[in-house]
Amino acid sequence: MSKNPVQQRRGNALKDKTPTPAASLESGGKAARVGRNATERLLAIHQLISAKRYPNTARLSREFDVSQKTIKRDVEWMRVHWDLPIEYDRERHGYFYSGEVKQFPGVPTITEAEMFALLVAHKAVEQYSGTPFHKPLQMAFRKLTGQLDDKERYTLHDTDEVLSFRPFAPEATDMERFEIVARAIQQRRALRFMYRKPGEKNASGRHVHPYHLTCNDNRWYVIGYDVDRDDIRTFALARMSGGAMLSEIFQKPKDFSVAKYLRGSFTVMSGRSDFEVVVEFDAWATDQLRGRLWHSSQQVTELPGGESRMRMRLSGLEEVERWVLSWGTHATVIQPQLLVERVGSIARALAGRYETP
Repeated sequence: MSKNPVQQRRGNALKDKTPTPAASLESGGKAARVGRNATERLLAIHQLISAKRYPNTARLSREFDVSQKTIKRDVEWMRVHWDLPIEYDRERHGYFYSGEVKQFPGVPTITEAEMFALLVAHKAVEQYSGTPFHKPLQMAFRKLTGQLDDKERYTLHDTDEVLSFRPFAPEATDMERFEIVARAIQQRRALRFMYRKPGEKNASGRHVHPYHLTCNDNRWYVIGYDVDRDDIRTFALARMSGGAMLSEIFQKPKDFSVAKYLRGSFTVMSGRSDFEVVVEFDAWATDQLRGRLWHSSQQVTELPGGESRMRMRLSGLEEVERWVLSWGTHATVIQPQLLVERVGSIARALAGRYETP
């Protein structure tokens, strides 16, 4: 009894012992490992066939910049090792599935918890809107969800209504400047730019060896060594004026650690002092504070009546001063005395400003 064309092709593919670019074979003819580029190619072929786009070897070879022979081997691999019902339509001049294929072979069904984590990752991408990271992150997410079956994709879309990220006052980032700074950090190139301190009108020139780029409270900062001031400083990208210029190559100190540098800061501004900061909060503020990590050194003690006391060790007071003031009358600084005096001075000034005539 003669074999049908599909059986004949599978039989020929099994006899062929020539290694293919789609995978390497273990002894005995078992599938061992599929290379990363080949896996992406096979996934793309599967997606095009599932979408009834009828791809053919000529089109696929152009798209992936490989030979048509490589594409044919990929298709045979999918037929033989994954038992996919791939056929060729001579009228449409392309491949199609002659039977139902619900999922890309080798991709496990993800759990509900993993699906929710994937949704969180998708929403988190929106926080990078306006930066060079946004488009690559969106593409990576589409690639991940492309491996889900129809039911999982529907579930992800349905769950989309239950979660969102709403960044408060996101910063409008200068894309060109952002890319130059990122490139300088990656290539270990010094930067020269004009910089204006908060509250000042005029900008001054800076010569900086950039070490690290960080985002805090929807604002981007670069941490680096200020050559002229012989000190490590933190610069807000939004306060750079004009264009940033790449300069000489530098060597980043082996002992520099971003985590160590920012250990004593409340957010991103590091100081040179050592303060034990103690703040007491009323019952209302305690409810807002409870369960949140404001600083790695924080120690929170519950007090009678629902109040609480928080202790932290900080290297500077500027950032925590603004944070304490944001709580209004719900927070009271106990120590250090310097912070007590600074917050008190601001409170008196505000009282005078809003005093009823």
